Amino acid sequence: MIHISETVLDEARSFFEDCGAQGCEGTALIAAKNDLADLLVIPDQRATPHPRCSVEVTDKGKRQLATALGLDRTYVARIHSHPGLALHSDTDDRNPSLTFEGALSVVVPFFGLGLRNGLDACALYELRAGRWVLVELGPDRVRLVDIR
Repeated sequence: MIHISETVLDEARSFFEDCGAQGCEGTALIAAKNDLADLLVIPDQRATPHPRCSVEVTDKGKRQLATALGLDRTYVARIHSHPGLALHSDTDDRNPSLTFEGALSVVVPFFGLGLRNGLDACALYELRAGRWVLVELGPDRVRLVDIR
């Protein structure tokens, strides 16, 4: 069970809405200490605006991600926005930010506006046996994540 702080989701929403105002997607990683995910790391990134919509973490951003955490924290989830509905695209599947079993991927719909309705308005995927599996609302999702 990962407990994601409301502050992290508020920071993510603000960032994604700012990107969306430019017609762009955004991406970030969520880090946790023990089971509390209370750090959002937004790396330097280059976005291609709508209608092509893509986002790439730059080399500088990769270094930022590599150096952002202390020994007591680990990345537990990728969170990123899409221009429309929340779903894991083929590109998301091919370019995972996290590759360990049980990693989470949160897809925020409508250029970040979906987070205004909370995490339940987003798609949540878990990496299982090397595949991203959609975690539907209900008991499986409750088992994985909650908001604090």
